[in-house]
Amino acid sequence: MKKALALVLALALCLTAMTAVADTKVNFFTGKIETIDLLNGIIDEFNAANPGIVVEQEYQNDASSIIKVKFASGEVPDIMTTYEQEFVDQGKYLDLSAMNEWWDRLVPSMRDNCTDLKTGKQFRVCTNMTMAGFFYNKEIFAKLGLTTATTWDEFVSNLKTIKEQMPDVTPWFIFGKEAWHLGHLIEFIPHGYLKQTLGALECKKAMLANDSAKLNFGAADGAMAVFAQNLLDLQANGLINEDVLTATSDNCVEAFVTGKAAMFSNGMWALSGLLEANPDMADKIGFAPYPAYMPDSKPVVLCAEDSGYSISATSQNVDAAKAFLTYLFSADNQKKYSEALGSPSAFTDVDANWAPAGFAAEVKDVLNSAVNIGFTNEKPAGFSGDDAGRMVQDLLAGTYDAQSFAKAYEKAWNEGF
Repeated sequence: MKKALALVLALALCLTAMTAVADTKVNFFTGKIETIDLLNGIIDEFNAANPGIVVEQEYQNDASSIIKVKFASGEVPDIMTTYEQEFVDQGKYLDLSAMNEWWDRLVPSMRDNCTDLKTGKQFRVCTNMTMAGFFYNKEIFAKLGLTTATTWDEFVSNLKTIKEQMPDVTPWFIFGKEAWHLGHLIEFIPHGYLKQTLGALECKKAMLANDSAKLNFGAADGAMAVFAQNLLDLQANGLINEDVLTATSDNCVEAFVTGKAAMFSNGMWALSGLLEANPDMADKIGFAPYPAYMPDSKPVVLCAEDSGYSISATSQNVDAAKAFLTYLFSADNQKKYSEALGSPSAFTDVDANWAPAGFAAEVKDVLNSAVNIGFTNEKPAGFSGDDAGRMVQDLLAGTYDAQSFAKAYEKAWNEGF
């Protein structure tokens, strides 16, 4: 009996070991803090429905920098939300052009946005469309008789009025502890100026070719130096929060939903967090473009692909990775994702109530009136958005003046290639 029991136990252990070996582990790497809990739920459902495949999510706040380490060390995730042009050029992403089961459901312009300019192929697929601009408190603006600004002078005038009339309210809250957020300010303001003046396609070409004559990053009167000086002036005049270098996105949400901050810059991904923190804000949240700040320029608004996914070209688990993404991209999951993220879906078969009706209408008006720009995917892999954000941290800490910032930015950009 003892021998028989020992044999049964040994067989059970062998079967357990064989099952463990048979499991295919798919590593999913992301930098989107807003989707962690939602995706963990979807991952749990997928794992339960697909014995033998185990998807594991890894979040890193500094994802665009951490992915460089992973590529360099060979510990590359199977699926990632980070995407850089130089990594495309180096062949680090799997070609997804033949995945018609995904592309046939997508808004055509979003497939265009996911297309590599050099090869005409798609190495990532997006699930959502996003817009970014200024979120503002409509109640505060109405009380002070303010209208949203289209020029920088009007913008500064609004901030000064808020500071004078409501001294306990931060006119523009910047959560500068998070480098990606400051990197986005460069994406949307000085890069936005280049995209509108050069044109979207020509700007992409200039960035890919590192055409310094067109980009003009280091010029004393260029878009980068003027942006830096404007930010320093706002800081000196108390028009942004004093704790800008230590403030987090959670601090920003708390300040905004309690009426302690009048404005902040962000994308649609921030909307769900605001409404979760204070559902009564639904009719009080407004949306405005980034005001024109250079001569002969116009207001801009980000209108781009969002939530992009790529598969590693060296992944040993391509089929499992595709199976998980197909599950994630289902209409039911994307409805949940779109409504949780507060961002319209890029899939034509997904009907989601992604935002309060009044807010969605205002976003539509801004898209129709301002110059629409996309993300800067053509930046060098050696100089990420987080890297740029850390330079803005240094600017606000007093390391640079406006001109030395512009010169340092140009140098970092060039060395990134």
